[in-house]
Amino acid sequence: MERKIVNPWTWQDQFQYVQANRVSGAEEVLYCAGQTSVDENGAPVHLNDMGAQVSQALDNLETVLNDAGFSLADVVRLSYYATDIDAFMEAGGVLGPRLEQAGCRPASTLLGVTRLGFPGLMVELEATAVK
Repeated sequence: MERKIVNPWTWQDQFQYVQANRVSGAEEVLYCAGQTSVDENGAPVHLNDMGAQVSQALDNLETVLNDAGFSLADVVRLSYYATDIDAFMEAGGVLGPRLEQAGCRPASTLLGVTRLGFPGLMVELEATAVK
């Protein structure tokens, strides 16, 4: 598989994402359901704590990826759904370094939403991975 990052500008680099990933020769694609801050039984955890929820959602995403034989480094698209954009941006200290350490440079979208599936949940991550 060949992956080429497409960045006509540099401003997005500070946010740990890219404008596009061009992929050719991929053998497998994994479309992940949105991952939130829930425990192994699906019960919401870290209610109303954006930083902790981002971390838990990333943990859950990595669990799904690993179970399918992928890693965060294979993620080419990562969408964020947040009930509080300002709190999400403040939680960048949790998100950015973790993605960078994993070698994850996804094309991303951040969407502000009114509510997620369970009250108290503030963020949901939806990923596409290729290898």
